[in-house]
Amino acid sequence: MSLGRILPARESRDAADAPCANCGAAQPRREFVRESARALAGVAAALGLTAERATALTLRVTSALRAHGSEVTYPLPAEDGATIDKEHEAILVRDRNAVYAFALSCPHQRTPLRWLDDQRRFQCPKHKSAYQPDGAFISGRATRGMDRYAIRRDAGTVLVDLARVFRQDQDPAGWDAAIVRL
Repeated sequence: MSLGRILPARESRDAADAPCANCGAAQPRREFVRESARALAGVAAALGLTAERATALTLRVTSALRAHGSEVTYPLPAEDGATIDKEHEAILVRDRNAVYAFALSCPHQRTPLRWLDDQRRFQCPKHKSAYQPDGAFISGRATRGMDRYAIRRDAGTVLVDLARVFRQDQDPAGWDAAIVRL
């Protein structure tokens, strides 16, 4: 896209006449992105992180494909990330070849959880309880992991039963089993 398309004609001429306009100091975008990726990979390597763990989960917002009774159907996530369905108050997470379905609210006082991309975890904004991507409790006022919904795979979709909630402290076996392995 030329500058003339985004700037008025006079500003376009002024920009072209600017001292650095043709000096080569401006890096092309692709080169900048490439160099940034190399720098990030170097930092991750220095910290001992694998490429898989260094990449933050992506947060998306979605709607269910369909709902029938208490069961809600979502597309099987194609890549690691968290998907929030505000209508059904559910979070669907794909992480390390596993898919989980969680209640949107913190188990401590039912405040909607937030995803902290830079820290790669969920956190309650009210009392700062923190959770790993798999829902495991890290710290804060809560005393257990995030509530998991029963989940199963059906071809390219996952079905989440919103009526079957597993609490880590009351049903650890059910909580551990509420997972779809890929």
